[in-house]
Amino acid sequence: MMVWLSGTEKSFAHAEDVMLRIGHLKVSDSSIWRRKETWGEQIQQAEETQRIQANTPGSAEAFRARMLGSEKRLGVSMDGTMVHIHKEGWKELKVGCCFEIDAYPTRVKETGDWEILAHATHNRYTAHLGDSETLGQKTWALAKALGWQEACDRQVIGDGSPWIWNEAQEHFFDAQQALDWYHATEHLADVATLLYGEETPRAKRWYKTAKTMLYQGHAETLSQAMTKAASSRPEAVAADLLREAAYLQTHKRRMQYQELREGQYVIGSGMVESGCKQFKARFCGPGMRWKRFGIERLIPIRAAVMGGTFDSVWHAVRNSPPN
Repeated sequence: MMVWLSGTEKSFAHAEDVMLRIGHLKVSDSSIWRRKETWGEQIQQAEETQRIQANTPGSAEAFRARMLGSEKRLGVSMDGTMVHIHKEGWKELKVGCCFEIDAYPTRVKETGDWEILAHATHNRYTAHLGDSETLGQKTWALAKALGWQEACDRQVIGDGSPWIWNEAQEHFFDAQQALDWYHATEHLADVATLLYGEETPRAKRWYKTAKTMLYQGHAETLSQAMTKAASSRPEAVAADLLREAAYLQTHKRRMQYQELREGQYVIGSGMVESGCKQFKARFCGPGMRWKRFGIERLIPIRAAVMGGTFDSVWHAVRNSPPN
């Protein structure tokens, strides 16, 4: 219970208060911290073993045979958030999310109509304080454990960060790719401001038209229009327009939003953005400064709590033979 609380409460002191108020047990925050250190390391080691095994060639055959015929539709997403590390400053905590894709009737906010839309459900999380390659391997290990290779349909969704698509190409190359709709439309809003000024009527009209075109799959047409517009603008504005045009050109195959919707894929990466916020809520409280070894032991505990898998992870680690 102390280990679980260390991952779900906002601080060790708050976990101590919960133990006293609800459990009627006097357990100091330092005792809870020590349990986290001991068992967090064990969970971290188990996760590392899973990562190595999942990324070893030829390790998946037996697993594939067991899972053959799965009807799951699975997706993955990756993103990052900043945490403060003692003597290192702000560092990026990279987060991976694996989810099931479920489609069911949903009221569309813009029209009020009911449509069959895809949603991310049963979200599972992993995270790494370091390089993108390791996060990619950990996300792949998590996806494989959920039956990625045997899923009947697969998807990767993320923002425009190059490292995300590098890892997607490395581990999830055969999945349907999508760039988060909200991030894409943010770029259109920036272009509208560049062309016609901030929040002007003309900028709003352009943005509305461009948003419809983007949804319908015309990213390349928009990119060409931005490139043409850049030729008649001042140098600084032209450079920004060309950068936005290149962004659309780079990701145009990931911006087929109408087709994605019709194919019952998700078009928003809220599942991983929510995960980043949940990690940040635990690690970025007022005055919190973490030593690297301390936060690295808490990361897998927090991930298990967020994904609802703590009980199974705890059972596996507690009942595993000693090293």
